[in-house]
Amino acid sequence: AGGADAAAAALDILPAPAPGLPDVKPEDRPYFEKILGGDGGADGDAALTAEEDRERTIMRLLLKIKNGTPQMRKGALRQITDRAREFGPAPLFNQILPLLMSPTLEDSERHLLVKVIDRVLYKLDELVRPFVHKILVVIEPMLIDADYYARVEGREIIANLAKAAGLATMIATMRPDIDHADEFVRNTTARAFSVVASALGIPALLPFLKAVCASKKSWEARHTGIKIVQQIAILVGCAVLPHLRALVECVQHGLKDEQQKVRTITALAVAALAEAAAPYGIESFDGVLRPLWHGIRQHRGKALAAFLKAIGFIIPLMDAEYASYYTKEVMIIVIRELASPDDEMKKIVLKVIKQCVSTDGVEADYVRKDIVPDFFRHFWVRRMALDRRNAKALTDTTLELALKCGAADVLARLAPALKDESEPFRVMALECVDAVVGAMGAADVDARLEKALVDGLLYAFQEQASDEASAMLAAFGTVLGALGARVKPYLPQVAGTIKWQLKNRLAQKRQQAADLIARVAVVMQLCDEEQLMGHLGTVLYEFLGEEYPEVLGSILAGLKAIVSVIGMHRMTPPIKELLPRLTPILKNRHERVQENCIDLVGRIADRAPEHVSAREWMRISYQLLELLRARQKSIRRAAVNTFGYIAAAIGPQEVLATLLNNLRVQERQSRVCTTVAIAIVAESCSPFTVLPALMNEYSVPELNVQNGVLKALSFLFEYIGEMARDYCYAVTPLLEDALIDRDPVHRQTACTAVKHMALGVAGLGCEDAVQHLANCVWPNIFETSPHVINAVTDAIESFRVCLGPTHVLLYALQGLFHPARKVRQVYWKVYNTLYIGAQDALVAAYPTLPPPRCADVRA
Repeated sequence: AGGADAAAAALDILPAPAPGLPDVKPEDRPYFEKILGGDGGADGDAALTAEEDRERTIMRLLLKIKNGTPQMRKGALRQITDRAREFGPAPLFNQILPLLMSPTLEDSERHLLVKVIDRVLYKLDELVRPFVHKILVVIEPMLIDADYYARVEGREIIANLAKAAGLATMIATMRPDIDHADEFVRNTTARAFSVVASALGIPALLPFLKAVCASKKSWEARHTGIKIVQQIAILVGCAVLPHLRALVECVQHGLKDEQQKVRTITALAVAALAEAAAPYGIESFDGVLRPLWHGIRQHRGKALAAFLKAIGFIIPLMDAEYASYYTKEVMIIVIRELASPDDEMKKIVLKVIKQCVSTDGVEADYVRKDIVPDFFRHFWVRRMALDRRNAKALTDTTLELALKCGAADVLARLAPALKDESEPFRVMALECVDAVVGAMGAADVDARLEKALVDGLLYAFQEQASDEASAMLAAFGTVLGALGARVKPYLPQVAGTIKWQLKNRLAQKRQQAADLIARVAVVMQLCDEEQLMGHLGTVLYEFLGEEYPEVLGSILAGLKAIVSVIGMHRMTPPIKELLPRLTPILKNRHERVQENCIDLVGRIADRAPEHVSAREWMRISYQLLELLRARQKSIRRAAVNTFGYIAAAIGPQEVLATLLNNLRVQERQSRVCTTVAIAIVAESCSPFTVLPALMNEYSVPELNVQNGVLKALSFLFEYIGEMARDYCYAVTPLLEDALIDRDPVHRQTACTAVKHMALGVAGLGCEDAVQHLANCVWPNIFETSPHVINAVTDAIESFRVCLGPTHVLLYALQGLFHPARKVRQVYWKVYNTLYIGAQDALVAAYPTLPPPRCADVRA
C-alpha cells in the first residue's frame, strides 16, 4: 500500500501539459520541463525572449511528434520542416539530439525523430556544417546497433548529412577519429565514412582513402582506412566494380604491414571486395595473390582465418584451370585447420570449402578422396548442431560437396547420423538429407543405402521429442518421394509405425503421425498400396473425435490426402459415413481444423456429391455461412469455392436463397464473401439460374442488399467472361439505375461491374449496350472520392477496349480546352491514359484543324 501511495504521489507532482499538447511520459519530463504546466502556457510565453520562445515552440512541436496522435504528429512535422531555416540549426539540434540519445526511447519514437532530422537536414542544407560533429556523435553508434532498422536509419541520416554538409566538411569532422585510441570510435568512423562514400560516390573519397591507407603516422589510421574499404564493399555490393582496381591498390600493401591487426583487416577487406565483385574482377586481384599465398603459410589463428577467407572468395573468380591448381594448394592448409577448435576458424573453413568445391575446375575424385573424409570426421559432430547459423552453413557446404561428388557418397555418411541420440544433431542430418535428395534425387542410392536411410528416418520419427517436426516430415516426404516405387517393401513398416504413434498419449506424437500420412499418401498410390491406404483412412476416421485441435487439423489433412489419391468411390470408410462426421467439425474455431475440413468437404462436393443427400448439403451450406467471416483468407476462399461445388451438386436455388439472405447482415466482410460465392454459383451452374433472383433482390430498398447485388454482378461478369454477351442487355437497365444513384458507393460498384462486362463482351457485337452505359458512366469523371474515381477510370479504360479508343477520344476532346482548370485537368488525365493505351489508333480521330494563315507563318 505504501508503494502505491508513493507512486500516486509521484504521478501527482507531474504537471499537466498545456492545452493542445499530448500527455508527457515520466521519462520525458527532463526534456520537456519548460513547457509543462505553470509557465508553459500562453501567459508564460509573454515574458520570454525571442530565443526562449523559439526553443519552447520547438519543444512543443517535438512533443507532438513524439507522443501525439497521427493527425497532431503530421501537422507538427510539416511545421517543423517548413520553419527549419527560421528556427535555425542550433535550437533544433539542441532539442532533437538529447532526445535521440535518451536510453528510454522506443523504436517507433526513434523512427519519428530520425524522420524529423532527415527533413530538417534537407531544409537546412549548408547551415548544418557547424553541427556535423554533434550529429555524428549521436548517430554513429546506431551504425553498429543490434537492430537492423536502427542501422538503416543511422545510414540514412549520415547519407543526408553528407549531401547537406559536403565531402570537405565530413572529412574535416571525422579526420581526428581515424587514429583514435578507442577501437569502438574507429569502427563507427569507418562505417560512417563508408556511408559517405556510397552517398557522394566512391571516386570522391578515393584520394583521401589512398592517403589514409598509406599513413606513416600511426597503424590505427591505416587500420581504419582499410576498414573503410571493407565497409564500402559490404555496403554497396557490386557497385564497387568500376572502382575495384583502385580500391584493391589502396589496401594491398597492408598484407605486408608490420602490424598483425592491419594485415588481418586487409585480408578481410580483400575478401569483402572479392565477394562484392563476384563473379567478375579477377584481374584486379593480381597484386594480392602472392602476399595472400605467403600469408597462409606464415600465419596462424585469426590472421590465417582472414587470409583463408580472402583466398576462398578469390578462387571462384578464376578460370577453371587456375581455380583447380589454387584449390589443391589451399586445401592442404584448410584440411589442417579442419581440426581447429576456434569457432570463427570453423565458419571460415566451411565457407572456403564451399567456395572452392563449387568452382568448375575442381574434380569430383579429388573432392571425394581428399576432402570428404576429413570434412565429415571434423565437422559432423554434435557441437556443430547447437548453433543454428553453424548448422545452416554446414548443411549448405555438405550440399555443395554432394553436388560435386554425387549424392550416394554423402548420404552414406549422413545415414548413421539419423540414428544419433542427440536430437539437434539428428535434425541437422535430416535437413541435410532433405536438401541433398531434393537437389539430386535418389538415382545413385543402392539397396543397402536405401534401407539405411528408411531405417534412420523411422528411428528419427519415433524419437522426435520436440514440437518442431517440420525437418523430419520434410526429409521423410522428400526421400520416399525420390525413391518412388522402390519404397514398396518398407511401406508396411512405415504404416505400422504411423498407427502405433497415432495411439500415443502425447498430442504432438499423434499430430506428427497424421502429418506423415499426408506426406506419404502419394507414394503409397505410386506403389499400388490401395488396401493399406484404405486401412489408414479407416484409422484416421476413428480418430475424428480428437480433442486437441492441432492434432485434429493434421488428421483432416491426412484424410484429405488419402481421399485425393485413392478416389471417392474406393474410399474407406465410405463417403456417406465420412461426411456426417465432418459436419459438426465445421463449427470448430481452430483455423487449421476449419481450413482442412472445408477443403475435404469441398472435394467431396466436387467429386462425389451423389453419396450424400441434398438435405445434408443444405445443412453444410448453412454452416459455411459462418465461415465467410473467418479471419484467415484461405478459409474464406475455401468456403466460397465449396458453395460453388454444393450448388453444382444440388442445384442453385436452395443455396442461392441462403446466400441472398446473407446479404442483409451488417458485417461487410461476410457480405463481400457472399457476393463472391453468388458469382461462383453462377459460374458453376450457368448465370441464367442466378441472375433473375439476383436482379429481383435489387428491388429491396436496403443499401447493403443493393450494393451486394452490384458487387455480385461485378464478380459474376469477371468470372464468366465472354458468356456476358448473353446477359448484358438484361442487366443494362439495372446498371443504368445504379450509375445515376445518389449514393457514391452504388456508382463505384456499378462502374466496376460495367468494366468487367465491357471487357467480357469486347468484339462480340454488344457495343450499343456498352455505349449506353458509357453515357451514364461519363458524368462521374468529376468525382473526388479516390475509390469512385479509380472505378470510373477503370470503366473508361474498358470502353477503350470494347468501343475503341476513337469513341473515348470524342468524349475527351469536349473538355481538353475548357476554361476551368479543374475540368481541363480531369479531361487531360483521361486523354493521357488513352494516349498511353492506344496512341497509334487515335491518329484517325484527331480533329481537322484549319490551316494557319499566311501572316502567322514565320520565315
